[in-house]
Amino acid sequence: MNLKEQFISNITKHRLFQQGDKLLLAVSGGVDSVVLCELCSQAGYDFDIAHANFQLRGEESEDDELFVRSLAIKYRSGIHVRKFDTASYAGENKLSIQVAARELRYKWFDELLERGYKYLFAAHHQADNIETVAMNFFRGTGVAGLRGMLYINNNIARPLLDFTRDDILSFAKERNLQWREDSSNASEKYSRNYFRHTVIPSVKKIFPQTEQNIAANIERFKDIEILYQQAIEQHKKRLLEIKGKEIHIPVLKLKKTRPLTTVLYEIVKEYNFSSHQVDEIINLLDGEQASYVQSATHRIIKNRDWLIIAANETGATDIVLIEKGDKKIVFEAGTLQIENKEKAAISSSPQLACLDAKEIKFPLILRKWKQGDYFYPLGMTKKKKIARFLVDQKLSPTQKENTWVLESAKRICWIVGMRIDDRFKIKDNTKEIMKISLELR
Repeated sequence: MNLKEQFISNITKHRLFQQGDKLLLAVSGGVDSVVLCELCSQAGYDFDIAHANFQLRGEESEDDELFVRSLAIKYRSGIHVRKFDTASYAGENKLSIQVAARELRYKWFDELLERGYKYLFAAHHQADNIETVAMNFFRGTGVAGLRGMLYINNNIARPLLDFTRDDILSFAKERNLQWREDSSNASEKYSRNYFRHTVIPSVKKIFPQTEQNIAANIERFKDIEILYQQAIEQHKKRLLEIKGKEIHIPVLKLKKTRPLTTVLYEIVKEYNFSSHQVDEIINLLDGEQASYVQSATHRIIKNRDWLIIAANETGATDIVLIEKGDKKIVFEAGTLQIENKEKAAISSSPQLACLDAKEIKFPLILRKWKQGDYFYPLGMTKKKKIARFLVDQKLSPTQKENTWVLESAKRICWIVGMRIDDRFKIKDNTKEIMKISLELR
């Protein structure tokens, strides 16, 4: 089977697209992308070309652009070209040149795909994949990093992923194809080039079959990742309970989970928690109430027998942490104003809670009530289920659903806007009062 037949076979095998779909080819002008153009042309596929000019190599970058424009003429295809000030973007965002170029081009590719293209075809081949896996291994990665690139990932397809570098070069030379050589590919200041020119050749001196072995392992890891994800999904179904905008995880079940660290990381990573934070989250399991770990977007809070994953935005969640020193809390039902005062004459109102400050332990938890909650209503020495208290208040089902409580160290101190707990009332020996007022939305 020649390269063209293998190419078409790969597309059919991996169901990369349907005949007649409009394709977009990422073309740098190097031999890989030139061969991709030639194969798509020979196969009769309808494609346009996209070329990113990163303006990093002066006149050489401009010549690359001109060459790619000539390819569009040769193949009678449409062409999109975008010039990027890559160096400035990297500096402004504190990124390496490689990462900056990647971010710029893929953001642009996404914009182009919205114009009706089925897929973006990228010219990554087997050697690219081997280098990626080797880099991921040394950098530190999960199973997904060891299975390498996929033939299709979202709207990006890689039909050359089975082909070796020698396969591609031989095809190009047999057909007298012209291509551009990127001078930066020889520079080992880029990590990929260092692996390509130094690391892998050095390993091959000891293990000549290094590339073939890694390629075989990539196929094994693809299957391993499928099994891994199936197992993770089973753990998630067993552990995660969705409560409104929050995710609740029972502590006792989680503590019995094996392997705990791996399962927990797979749960929390989508909420922007890093692998380095997993040990902190595990410490919450036996930690104090209302302790938490925070990512850029979420908090994981220990509340009684649960870990609760909630968004950081105040008012966007059914649980809000109140730290010492907080003066104003905006939440779903309204706004709380908090101030501490010396003991003095106090007014009485359902929307005002005056509590003995020495009984308060931070952080406080502001949350919606749930079945099983109880408190000691002001003036009573016996506890009462909040469910029964709400019935006695003759609240409608909607009013019950929207009832909030304020909790301190596992003790409810106020049913917000209704009644404080007797244990937190102002006493003869009270010296400082925490005054909390509610302003409803």
